[in-house]
Amino acid sequence: MAPGICVPDVPAESIRSLVSVTESYDDTLRFYLNGTKVVLDSADPEVTLLEYLRGIGLTGTKLGCAEGGCGACTVVVSQFNPTTKNIYHASVNACLAPLVSVDGKHVITVEGIGNTKQPHPAQERIAKSNGSQCGFCTPGIVMSLYALLRNDPSPSEHDVEEAFDGNLCRCTGYRPILDAAQSFSVERSCGKAKTNGGNGCCMENGNGRCCKDGIDADSQPIKKFTPPGFIEYKPDTELIFPPALRKHEFKPLAFGNKQKRWYRPVTLQQLLEIKSVYPSAKIIGGSTETQIEIKFKAMQYNVSVFVGDIPELRQYSFEKDYLEIGGNVVLTDLEKISKEAVKHYGEARGQPFTAILKQIRYFAGRQIRNVGTPAGNIATASPISDLNPVFVASNAILVAKSLDKTTEIPMSEFFKGYRVTALPPDAIIASLRIPAAREKGEYMRAYKQAKRKDDDIAIVNSALRVALSDAYTVDSVDLVYGGMAPITVAAKKAVAYLQGKKWTDPSTLEGVMNALEEDFDLRFGVPGGMATYRKSLALGFFYKFYNEVLSELKAEEAIEIDSQAIGEIERIISTGEKDHDSSKAYTQKILGSERPHVAALKQCTGEAQYTDDIPVQKNELYGCLVLSTKAHARLLSVDPSPALELPGVVDWVDHHDLPSPEANWWGAPSCDEVFFAVDEVFTAGQPIGIILADSVKHAEAAARAVKVEYEELPAIFTIEEAILNESYFEHHRYIDKGDVEKAFQEADHVFTGIARMGGQEHFYLETQACVVVPKPEDGEMEIFSSTQNPAETQAYVAQVCGVAANKIVSKVKRLGGGFGGKETRSIQLAGICAAAANKARRPVRCMLNRDVDILTSGQRHPFLAKWKVGVNKDGKLQALDADVFANGGWSQDLSAAVCDRALSHIDGVYLIPNVHVRGRIAKTNTVSNTAFRGFGGPQGMFIAETYMSEVADHLGIPVEKFRDINMYKPGEITHFNQELKDWYVPLMYQQVQDESDYARRRAEIEEFNKTHKWNKRGLALIPTKFGISFTALFLNQAGALVHIYHDGSILLAHGGTEMGQGLHTKMTMIAAEALKVPQDAVFISETATNTVANTSSTAASASSDLNGYAIWNACAQLNERLAPYREKLGPDASMKQLAHAAYFDRVNLSAQGFYKTPDIGYVWGPNTGQMFFYFTQGVAAAEVEIDTLTGDWTCRRADIKMDVGRSINPAIDYGQIEGAFVQGQGLFTTEEMLWHRASGQIFTKGPGAYKIPGFRDVPQVFNVSLLKDVEWENLRTIQRSRGVGEPPLFMGSAVFFAIRDALKAARAQFGDEEILHLQSPATVERIRVSCSDPIIQRSRVEPGEGEKSFFVAI
Repeated sequence: MAPGICVPDVPAESIRSLVSVTESYDDTLRFYLNGTKVVLDSADPEVTLLEYLRGIGLTGTKLGCAEGGCGACTVVVSQFNPTTKNIYHASVNACLAPLVSVDGKHVITVEGIGNTKQPHPAQERIAKSNGSQCGFCTPGIVMSLYALLRNDPSPSEHDVEEAFDGNLCRCTGYRPILDAAQSFSVERSCGKAKTNGGNGCCMENGNGRCCKDGIDADSQPIKKFTPPGFIEYKPDTELIFPPALRKHEFKPLAFGNKQKRWYRPVTLQQLLEIKSVYPSAKIIGGSTETQIEIKFKAMQYNVSVFVGDIPELRQYSFEKDYLEIGGNVVLTDLEKISKEAVKHYGEARGQPFTAILKQIRYFAGRQIRNVGTPAGNIATASPISDLNPVFVASNAILVAKSLDKTTEIPMSEFFKGYRVTALPPDAIIASLRIPAAREKGEYMRAYKQAKRKDDDIAIVNSALRVALSDAYTVDSVDLVYGGMAPITVAAKKAVAYLQGKKWTDPSTLEGVMNALEEDFDLRFGVPGGMATYRKSLALGFFYKFYNEVLSELKAEEAIEIDSQAIGEIERIISTGEKDHDSSKAYTQKILGSERPHVAALKQCTGEAQYTDDIPVQKNELYGCLVLSTKAHARLLSVDPSPALELPGVVDWVDHHDLPSPEANWWGAPSCDEVFFAVDEVFTAGQPIGIILADSVKHAEAAARAVKVEYEELPAIFTIEEAILNESYFEHHRYIDKGDVEKAFQEADHVFTGIARMGGQEHFYLETQACVVVPKPEDGEMEIFSSTQNPAETQAYVAQVCGVAANKIVSKVKRLGGGFGGKETRSIQLAGICAAAANKARRPVRCMLNRDVDILTSGQRHPFLAKWKVGVNKDGKLQALDADVFANGGWSQDLSAAVCDRALSHIDGVYLIPNVHVRGRIAKTNTVSNTAFRGFGGPQGMFIAETYMSEVADHLGIPVEKFRDINMYKPGEITHFNQELKDWYVPLMYQQVQDESDYARRRAEIEEFNKTHKWNKRGLALIPTKFGISFTALFLNQAGALVHIYHDGSILLAHGGTEMGQGLHTKMTMIAAEALKVPQDAVFISETATNTVANTSSTAASASSDLNGYAIWNACAQLNERLAPYREKLGPDASMKQLAHAAYFDRVNLSAQGFYKTPDIGYVWGPNTGQMFFYFTQGVAAAEVEIDTLTGDWTCRRADIKMDVGRSINPAIDYGQIEGAFVQGQGLFTTEEMLWHRASGQIFTKGPGAYKIPGFRDVPQVFNVSLLKDVEWENLRTIQRSRGVGEPPLFMGSAVFFAIRDALKAARAQFGDEEILHLQSPATVERIRVSCSDPIIQRSRVEPGEGEKSFFVAI
């Protein structure tokens, strides 16, 4: 493949004239950074702001996705806004912003607003409110909040709720971040508010107005309330906008080298001169599209022109019949202008601007809206642009200017083909004239449906406009859609049909629907997929519009209006409650108390160091993987020579560079995978080799230049294909209890079904990363890897370097999230980088781009189960028989253990006397699937709740009652013959119903569903039990090392890694309690193989149990040695005094602790021995509302109760519960992994296509509590606590089953009483196509003969 698509080949005379036009341009970049002036005389035009900041050591700003989709790189750029004539503090994505775009502006990073000694209130409140777990996303979230407060020191609750729509977090579940941020809102920071101990603010007391609004101007100002323990927020102490920038002279700038030139004109005339001599120059506004093209599509633009600092293009004016906006007004300003326009023209005439406002609200995130522009949106000509349909439908006129002429182009004629427009090559989009609507008889609305509400690209959007005469006949009409064709397109047949028709005639609707079916007759395999769904949206949007218009007509004749089709689901401001008294009964001095994560403040200030933040080593090289692009193929040849000729490239490393062919093999427990492909590739994304270069960009360019020739072979993707081809790994496990066949013969009913669920991408915010430093002696090497498994990293690095493990030290300070994805898959990158460093004898660094991480690092296993259930008339389960299949991908990895855990959790929480379940692992040509929070448990329990739901429907009894009838009772035995001790699921099942008012809400929902045709609500109550222990017996062990120093300080090392779950926080609490010292006297530096050897991976929710007891054991030894000194010096003696005395008596102040889990040891086959040490239990209730016309939905409420035993730290446990629940909600709803059928590659390889839940996806009311007032007599863990990392995840399925409940009501509405088989995830598409209304029925698209879908869900 070529190093990059070069655009374009330009004659030399054009370049010469460009030089002459721009020879007077300046070449110095001047801006301020965190209050300090920066002058750069040689700025590289290809460098992004993020690369510059991290390059100078400001590593608080993180790289999460490089496409502006996660917000980890958010910084604030303060500037004088030429549109509003005010200073505006814009949150922007530093990964997209070109460095050269910040001239004349003030860049503020997370380091610039505070540090751990003097934090900014935003940093402190997020830290203390437990709003930071792994912390990788936190600096970006802090900066979004900072931007909000800088622009409005007293934001409304609504402003706060929407401030983070461009940020993602994978750990927290968002609730604590929102709570921290809301403490700044005007409603919650009022000193009079009831929540703050006052008598109620004016709004609460029904005055309807706030006393701060200037009504009581003479009275004393109300003091802003600062929550106890927090720093007061004083806006007047913020970094000022540098006075020098107020008078900064914006000069035309020119930067660059032979490869690339960058120009920054500051007048329209200068821009037109450049375009005139160099028409193909790339115009850049917000760089939100261009940077992605450069990064991911390897586009190279020789000449780029930044137009963001041309004031003439950022003006607007209200004319008599239209609003004229400059092409480069940023979308945030367009939002404000549209609000002004609605006021200026009035509601009726302002309808086009209301439509714009609606589309902008869900247009990307705030960081993109702060830099993106209408001109950029129009020029890129995306077929799914949210604004272009509005511009076309409103009959806007585009004003294009070139040096010698001005052209007016109607927007309806602008889009010519996919990404092709009518804009002359030498012209730019100067402005847009958007007509106001007629005062009377004109109606316009805009619609959009995406996978996720906030910050998501549309699946289908539309702008629909009609003008009616007094007699309600159609004068003019525009029905414009995005997402239905390669361009923004009008529904021509529907428009033609409507001309002259009477809107109030009932036959008009049917006629338009028929015409729309012809306009959008999508075939089954249409690019982008979802043919049925997209067609139903086109019809559904018009149905909504038709009825909305009818409802506004004051027609005299009686017309039937479907008023329930009008409107959309709206969310309220989200809230949540926790029980902070749950641990009161057993709180000790330290253990049992709520304490923040020990690194939270460091994470909020950007001081916490992650792998790629480690300062660059001398002579360091950067690695870039060369990956297979084919799903299954023979490697005919691999030629790195074109890459090695490129500048900065040092070496190519592949399997030939390993000490032996055997050293290439890795994988646990089955060593069936290679670090480097040899003769054959088995999946797209399999590493073939690695390029080493002196910079990341040079390495990436060279990796694209490596020539690989393939001979393609047949590939298998799905479980169904694997079953058909009998493609399995050699793993046959089963659990057999009782006599299943006899039970089926005797049961009153036997039902069968299929449960199917997709996989899930880990989407930890920090991608796989490692830094390898070879030492000059004895083959020693130091590995800094973002891994959950330092010991296995050490073992395989030793193997690829051909040395003993004692020469290798594997270290990790912290991970930016793991969730199982860094348990084994991190070893692939570490092994490859170590092999490269060993060959080059130089340090090697590699942090994967998000797309490469997704291509190479595996996911949660998709599952399919064919089940058969026997049940009696009384509702008692008699037998379960199931064949369970997991999609393992191309290598086995941990698939066997995942499949085993699914088999052990397939009973859910239900007693089934006779069980025979069998597990197989499908071998496919997809990414090798791996550990993911829950590790097969959620899949097994999903199968259980699927058969419970469907069997209850067959029997015609409420599923809640059916669960209750079959729920295990204390002391009963599971299908793998383990007795249930300390069993509290039945108790919590009742408590959650009582505390959440379940019965009353169930009755209300039934009433709601009777009276609402299109919107339906659903409710679900899901219990869970999760077995805690590694199923591989040998892994249930841990070590710890505790040093006490002279000064009384304590250094603690243990085998667990900190990845946001608060493990280090809990471990320091345990050591502090054991040694009777304050928690801050105990410090954990890192996890390393040279302090604690032979560690198990941090996984299975068992790390607190294992490492906690090992630490307790070490501390017990130290306490024994210190006992004489405690006796001698008295109970008040400090650790410093004790240590001092002991040291001078030559007492060992270091101790090594060890622990292994007792009693366990299950034997597969005979079904004997104890599988798990105990079970963590919980119950969740969830309520949803769905819009069946679009598939849109929201979670109205969730109530969770967990039994975590005696919590070591309830604040940490609450964070785990909320985060796991939201991650589980994502697994079962929005997160759908898709493969592109034609290429065999993953399509969903970044936040643009793969949708984890965002801030506005959390339950609107989110209540969490811990079980209390019970005894845990049989729990023999540290502090009698239970593991909590994985168990709550499955409870997110309560949202899925609530959606299923709502869908049952939706189907019944139209007479469909068939059993609903709902696959997971319940995406908006799946929700819509599961309905049975006439609109979806007429939209169904069937495949033609041999026709296959565009995407594959594996």
